[in-house]
This record gives sequence, structure tokens and C-alpha cells, in this order.
Amino acid sequence: MIDGSRRDHARFRQIIRGKIKQDLKKYIQHSEMFGRKGKDVVTIPMPQIDIPRFRFGSNQGGVGQGDGQPGDPVPGQGDPNQPGEGQQAGKDPGEHDLEVEFTLEELAEILGEELELPNIEPRGQKTLKSRVDKYTSIASQGPNSLRHFKRTFKEALKRQIATGTYNPDKPVIIPIKKDLRYRSWKSDVKHENSAVIIYMMDVSGSMGDEQKEIVRTETFWINTWLKSQYKGVEARYIIHDATAKEVDEDTFFRTRESGGTLISSAYKLCEHIINQDYPPDDWNIYPFHFSDGDNWSTEDTKICIDLLKSSLLSKVNNFCYGQVDSRYGSGQFYKDLTEVFGQESELVTLSRIENKDGILQSIKDFLGKGK
Repeated sequence: MIDGSRRDHARFRQIIRGKIKQDLKKYIQHSEMFGRKGKDVVTIPMPQIDIPRFRFGSNQGGVGQGDGQPGDPVPGQGDPNQPGEGQQAGKDPGEHDLEVEFTLEELAEILGEELELPNIEPRGQKTLKSRVDKYTSIASQGPNSLRHFKRTFKEALKRQIATGTYNPDKPVIIPIKKDLRYRSWKSDVKHENSAVIIYMMDVSGSMGDEQKEIVRTETFWINTWLKSQYKGVEARYIIHDATAKEVDEDTFFRTRESGGTLISSAYKLCEHIINQDYPPDDWNIYPFHFSDGDNWSTEDTKICIDLLKSSLLSKVNNFCYGQVDSRYGSGQFYKDLTEVFGQESELVTLSRIENKDGILQSIKDFLGKGK
């Protein structure tokens, strides 16, 4: 019974998983998910799945009993043409919302399968130590919870055959104390690579709530994937208009300024954070910059490009620039970076995000290199 329930549960999870993969683009656009996110799990609404239910009527007759013609109301159910008590009838089907919890690891696996994302090849040498217990051998002593039944009965069978007490016509095997065998484990220390993600975002007046919501959604999925690739992941947040400052995650998505834009201020602060806290030989470093493409001047754009060439690109795994289209933004910065680095640069990844429909492709642009 228990095994059957587990099989049913596993099959149900596979159905849900298939639904999410089928509608991944829609779920990626769902900002509702962030209000349902815990430390390790996300609650996903699944309105497409109908839950079958038994409905019991009040009529006591059996099938086909009594007088009546097709179309007549069932006794005890009232006249469908007359208004009754309670909720007013409607012609539309009811909604059957089902909320399903998925771990971030499961969501990352679905994302990787659907976008065909390669596993990342770490370059940094800094590692975190984690202890892993592996059951690698069999012992003659141990707790009952680790008793190995197959090996125990095998030892009992060998003993009974050797002593001549085994009867093949009546194959009864009775283990004694010296036949008992237990699983034995060995502790192993596993070294995991660590990474830091440095998010930078333009918060000047031209970046509206819609653009910030796109950035918020995309960073959630980027975090989810990178955390599935590295044991230890840190995130740092930089906002900028004409000046840049480091903030916490909540401030990052809620701040809105009205000043101008100097992108170089963010790149300089990013460089400072890396130099101060994240030696490139030890860490896997992922800067992501989101903007609508407006910069104060061509001179500042040149400063940004010089910073990338002379410093940042030699320190990072991949530098990602995402341009979120805005009716107030010119998009010139994307054009300038494309002119210098091209679309197929090994160290610079550029992505244009026109609206929420473009989030999925942008994630693939950024993470598809496996770097």
C-alpha cells in the first residue's frame, strides 16, 4: 500500500513537472511566485489541473427507477429553470487551483532541461568543505536501523548449509546473532566551488516599475540556476544613477531615482568589491548589469569599455549586460558594447529584453555558455 502511494505520488510529481516545463515561459513571467518563495521551496499555482471529486446527491432511488423522460429534473434536485436558494447559478466552469511546492533545486533542473543549459565549468579555486556520509561496506555490528537483511539471511544460509541443518524441502532460514550484518559508512569531505554574483542596475528615472519587475524575475531564475551549480553562492547588489552604491536585495528592487546616468560609477564599484573581497584565483565571479541603455555621455561609455578591457574581464567568468527596453531609454549602450565586443564574445554576453516575453531567451543568452 505504501509503495503504491509512493508510486502514485511520484507519477503525480512527474505530471506537475511536465506541466511546468510545458508552460515554463508563463511561470517564468509569474511575479506571484516571489510572494510564495521560502528559503528552499517555491509554491507554484497550477490552475490548469482539475481535481476529480465525488459529488453526492440527495435522491435515494437507484439507476433507472421510477417514471420520467429524458431531460426531466432529477427528484430532489429542484427545477433547473427556477431560481433556488444559495449561490446564483452560472454558465462558466469553476476554477480548481492547486498549489504545489517545488524545491529550488527541482526548478533549476527543469530550467536546465528546457533551455538545454550546460553545466558550468568552475574556474575559481576557493572551495567549501562539506561532510558526506557514504555507506560503503558491511559490518558485523551496528544499530538495528542499519541492519542489512539480505546479507544477514545470506550469512544464515551459509551457516546452515555448512552445519548440515538446511533442508531444501523445507527451506526455513533462521538467523542467529552472529549472522547479523549491518551497513557501515565512511565520512568523506567534499570540496565545492563557490561563486559570487554582482548585480548592477540603473535606477534612474527612465527605469520604471515594469523594467524593474523584469530584472527581479530574471535575477530569481539566474540565482536558482547558479545555486544549483555551486555549493556556496553570494550575491551583492549595486544601484546607480549618476553615482553608485551597494545596497541590500530589498532596496535594490525598490529604489527609484530621478537623476542622470553614469554607468561607469557602477563598474568602478564592482571592480572595488572584487578587488577587496573576491580574489579571481579563488572565486567564480558573475557580474550582471541591467539598464535601459542610456548613458550620460560617450565619454563615460569609453570609460566603461576601458574598465572592462583593462580590469573586469580578466577577473570574471562572464560579464553579462541585459538591456531592458524602455520608452524613455535610447538603448545606445547595447549598440556601443556590440560594436566593441561583438555578439559572440567569450567574456561578454549581451541580451536585449523587450518585455516579459523576452525573459526566457535572455536567461538562455546569459547561462547558455556554461561559464
